[in-house]
Amino acid sequence: MERLTLKIRISVLWMFMAVAMSAHSIVFFMEPGAVEEMQKMQIGAGMLLFMALFWLVPLIMAFLSVTLKDLANRWTNIVLGIVFTLLNIFHLVEHLTQAQPSVHQMLIIGSTIVVTALIVWYAWKWPKQEE
Repeated sequence: MERLTLKIRISVLWMFMAVAMSAHSIVFFMEPGAVEEMQKMQIGAGMLLFMALFWLVPLIMAFLSVTLKDLANRWTNIVLGIVFTLLNIFHLVEHLTQAQPSVHQMLIIGSTIVVTALIVWYAWKWPKQEE
C-alpha cells in the first residue's frame, strides 16, 4: 500500500473516532433522564480536561497522521491507537454493567473500538523503509 494512501486511511479513521465520540455525547443527552443525571454528577476541572483531550487527541492525530515522518507516524499511531482501544473497551464495559444498557450507545462505542484497532493494525503493517 502506498504510504500516502495509508496516511490518509489512518487520518480518516481518527476523524471517524472524533465524530463517533461527538455522536455518543449527543445521543446520550437525548436519552430520558440524561440531563438530570448529569446535573447530579460532580464534574471537576480534571474530568473536563480529560474529556476535552479525549476529543482533541483524535483530531490532532488526524493531522499528524498525514504530516509526521514514517517512523514517528507508525509508533505514535500504534501507541495512541492502543490507548484509545483500551479506553473504549473500558467505556463499553462500563455501559454493559448498567441496569439497562442502550443498544445505540453500545453500537457507537463498539464502532470506536473497531476503528482504533484498525488504526493499530494499519500502523503495525506500515511498509518498511526503502534503503
